Amino acid sequence: MCIYRRNKLKIHTNKGFTLVEIAIVLVIVGLLIGGVLKGQEMITNAKLKRIESDNAGIAAAMFSYQDRYLQLPGDDSGAGGDGMDAGRFDIYDVANANNGNGDGLIGGDWTPAAVTDESAMFWMHLRAAGLIPGGGTDTTQPSNAYGGLIGIQDGAFEIAGHVTIFGQIEGPIAKILEARLDDGLPDGGRIQSDVNDQTVTTDGTASSATSYDDAERYNLAFRL
Repeated sequence: MCIYRRNKLKIHTNKGFTLVEIAIVLVIVGLLIGGVLKGQEMITNAKLKRIESDNAGIAAAMFSYQDRYLQLPGDDSGAGGDGMDAGRFDIYDVANANNGNGDGLIGGDWTPAAVTDESAMFWMHLRAAGLIPGGGTDTTQPSNAYGGLIGIQDGAFEIAGHVTIFGQIEGPIAKILEARLDDGLPDGGRIQSDVNDQTVTTDGTASSATSYDDAERYNLAFRL
């Protein structure tokens, strides 16, 4: 007797995603990407506003000091006394050690070589007057939203008068600030800048940058 056995083949079918499910996934991915991009935009705008407000705050503090004491911070020749009379601020107990020369100009580079440079004492005098936070003997330069230093200098980039300088500003941000507040060019107007690694001072020579490169960082100078 012959016995025939029939092998039953089992066919497995994999169920795929439906078009509705794929559409839902794409919508969720789109929302996530949109949220990330919006978050980055908000962070960028916050940093831009901080640079603008920091610059405006420094200008207001400097002119308030000048209005109150009739001298510029850092250049103030009466901040620490003359050895006989008390100085403007009791915190300075060494005669003339914390004074500028009173010539109406804040001397020194925006990244001072010494704490006795007027561009260093600028921060000290503002703090002593209570116009910016910190102690009256502190010459530490504040930092900006992009991690670079903030400084003061007279005649940087051949700009007439005093300027505040914000170091290490990213190219795209420098471009936005120029477009908002000036002529869009790094070598002209009230805002000028140069490619800089923050070790070279802006010594009053003209800016060598003629356009902004997104891959570079800049020292951005604002005329006060």
